[in-house]
Amino acid sequence: MTPHAIVPGTEFLDPAILSRIGNLEFVAKVVVEGFISGLHRSPHLGSSTDFAEHRPYMPGDDIRRIDWRLFARTDRFYVKEFEAETNTNFLVILDVSPSMRYKGTSETGSRVSKLEYACFLTAALAYFSSGQRDRVGLATFDKDIVDYIPPSARHLQQVLYALDRAYRAGATRGPGEQPPAEVTREASGRTPDPDAPLDQQATGRTMLLEPLRKLSDAVRRRSIVLLISDLYQDPRVVFDAVDHLRGRGNDLICFHVLDRDEIEFPFTEAGSFIDVETGARMPLVPSYLRTQYKALVQEHTEQLQRLARERKVDYARFDTSQPIAGALFAYLGARERFTRVR
Repeated sequence: MTPHAIVPGTEFLDPAILSRIGNLEFVAKVVVEGFISGLHRSPHLGSSTDFAEHRPYMPGDDIRRIDWRLFARTDRFYVKEFEAETNTNFLVILDVSPSMRYKGTSETGSRVSKLEYACFLTAALAYFSSGQRDRVGLATFDKDIVDYIPPSARHLQQVLYALDRAYRAGATRGPGEQPPAEVTREASGRTPDPDAPLDQQATGRTMLLEPLRKLSDAVRRRSIVLLISDLYQDPRVVFDAVDHLRGRGNDLICFHVLDRDEIEFPFTEAGSFIDVETGARMPLVPSYLRTQYKALVQEHTEQLQRLARERKVDYARFDTSQPIAGALFAYLGARERFTRVR
């Protein structure tokens, strides 16, 4: 039994329906309000007027929050922060590489690309977190950082604009494209050499290490950090990259997003499978390789789960043909744990 099957209101979370809306802000509002009404909880779960602390005034802060009495005593500007405002910095790190643009081509495949699904999910989570007065931010990456919006209570619209750019780029897919070459390479038994240098394990593909290393320098305040990717790299490479973000007490979440085709490999006709990141082609007879391929995908997932447990990272895998309620539940659970230990 899955969460979206038992929570009223989550019928709005079907990604195929959301893809018809087009406006990510409206998508986020529909998803969050439907989700919260299903939970029978207030949309202001984190709202509070309880004073928490002072901090020095920074350019861009609302001057109405300056504590003028404290200014009179110290001749320095300080702003008041309240309990809800100190709960969470929330940063989504979104993979926008070409492999994320894959959309199912079989009858059982997804009607939205992995990137479209990830954009819906990110928009909903940012909207939800902003409603709790959290600071929200976004980083998109391919081989390097593409967009970076630091977490701020005022950055929801900027996050949505950046997602819209990524969404529009991910809504198109070339004719006849099949699952990424990581799929075809694994199906043919040619897996990456684990002893090869990091810069040779994913030549021409998404590189997690450098973008996450750069972002670790930018995440200077304890945060919930969510990585959304199809994770087409060796699991050890993935978590070596994630390790850069483990400092400063960050709570790390990893959402592994795959199309149903990539999970089930339902293709029946022989043909050339195209790597959407490098353009390389590989002729395959799917029926001969399906069992081996599915075993390799399962092994890959199990390695990711094991390494996530060892590093205390929340890991969840999602099928883009399914409603996104499960992802919202996974985030909400991580958020509540983060708040308890704050």
